[in-house]
Amino acid sequence: MRTWPALEVGRLKPAAKDGPDLLQAALVDYRIAAIDETAADRWRVFFSNNAERDRAAANLTRQFPDLSLRPLDVPDEDWVAKSQADLRAVRVGNIIVAPPWDIPHTGKLKLDFSPDFGAARLRRPVVIVIKPSMGFGTGHHATTRLCLAALQRLDLQGKSAVDAGTGSAVLAMAASRLGAAPVVGIDDDANALQAAEENLTLNRGAEVTLTSADLRSASPGTFDLVTANLTGALLIEAAGRLRDLAKPGGRLILSGFLRHEEARVMAAYSGFAVTHRAEEEAWVCVSVQRP
Repeated sequence: MRTWPALEVGRLKPAAKDGPDLLQAALVDYRIAAIDETAADRWRVFFSNNAERDRAAANLTRQFPDLSLRPLDVPDEDWVAKSQADLRAVRVGNIIVAPPWDIPHTGKLKLDFSPDFGAARLRRPVVIVIKPSMGFGTGHHATTRLCLAALQRLDLQGKSAVDAGTGSAVLAMAASRLGAAPVVGIDDDANALQAAEENLTLNRGAEVTLTSADLRSASPGTFDLVTANLTGALLIEAAGRLRDLAKPGGRLILSGFLRHEEARVMAAYSGFAVTHRAEEEAWVCVSVQRP
């Protein structure tokens, strides 16, 4: 059985009021698969590989001397069964992201005619089925919800789109179901691409081409829309590549960073016009347009 490298993170003394937020902000600099809050002030943080876990452990020990850090390897089935079984469908405007065991009956769903959710372009709400796995993308993380809302503000009919760091492919599938074509999802994580492939089989109405590539060097072409729900550090590091993926006049939806990172992230996209900004739980999503 596959195991996931993880850190059990706890406090040696009561956390300061902003302690959890500072720790969460620090964690966005690492390749994290998921975070499981097992108790108050105690997290289990899953990483994509052992080296990344060890790097995080060394750095977090220096940054947060009041933390207790214990490395462990968690069986895949044990974590998924424990942490994902109670997930239910999440609705964002006219998009519902649902696990296979909680798919709503589309005939009973009514459109949300709020101006930001593009109801005029839909006959019924869009349901996207996502099999929960070791990562975000189920619709339960604030950045995913923010990106889904940002997508609905755009008329994507016939527009090309690329989802950089596609993960579960939820944003790529949402773009496709909202009318975008062609749609490409790129990721350099083989496990993410496998999960994305499985999700595509559950969503026959979504047409997405998946590509294994590092977004910092990939050259899949240029697109009318680029979605990038990553981390602040990666959005900055890959800014040149992400900017080049957008056609002149093309849009970028950027998320995965916290409020305190916003100035540095936006500096990497100077010259691009901000068309929309939203925030949830200190997480930020910004839509920009290439000149």
